[in-house]
Amino acid sequence: MILPIPILTKTTEAILGPASSLLTLLSLSLSVCGEKMSESKKTPPRNLAENWFRFFQYDPEHDKPGHVRDILLIIATLIATITFQAGVNPPGGIWQDNEKGHAAGRAIYASHHIAFSMFLISNTFAFSTSLLVIVCLTYRFPLHFEICVATASMMVTYASAIFAVTPHESVKFRYVLFAGSLPVICRCIVQLWGRRNRKSKQPPNSENQQ
Repeated sequence: MILPIPILTKTTEAILGPASSLLTLLSLSLSVCGEKMSESKKTPPRNLAENWFRFFQYDPEHDKPGHVRDILLIIATLIATITFQAGVNPPGGIWQDNEKGHAAGRAIYASHHIAFSMFLISNTFAFSTSLLVIVCLTYRFPLHFEICVATASMMVTYASAIFAVTPHESVKFRYVLFAGSLPVICRCIVQLWGRRNRKSKQPPNSENQQ
């Protein structure tokens, strides 16, 4: 017997509590992606086992830009939700006492300095990248300024949360700050490089003709 998704969601909420919101978002994402795929005009190949990768690739002739944007927004939102949750509640939980050289409210995982640093840097990089994708895909949308304000506020919340649970001697926060800024820096470099290439491909006397 297969339970419907709402029943599974309610059952998981009773067991997992707040963590069940990830399951709700995932189930909603899968249903929306399924609707977008069902609207596609692609015909599946005869041997899907061998050509499945090419079949699910983006095809400008069959895939509408609006559908692709919606799917990318769902994926970016899912990644942002997971990484934010992982940063605020790090693996292993937090200490509940001030004994044996640790402080209450600090991450237990931080006792493994190298592993925790890699986790925090990678998680911050993924979180920042997903927020950048959300901001870029909603550009020129209604209330885009409010989306940017909410995104910036969430980044500040994330930064204050990891600063609160991380012992200052275990992680050098300049690396975390660099990981959070790297996606924006890379996007700016790509945009400037693309604009420079477009200008270089223009005929030298095109401006004079205009």
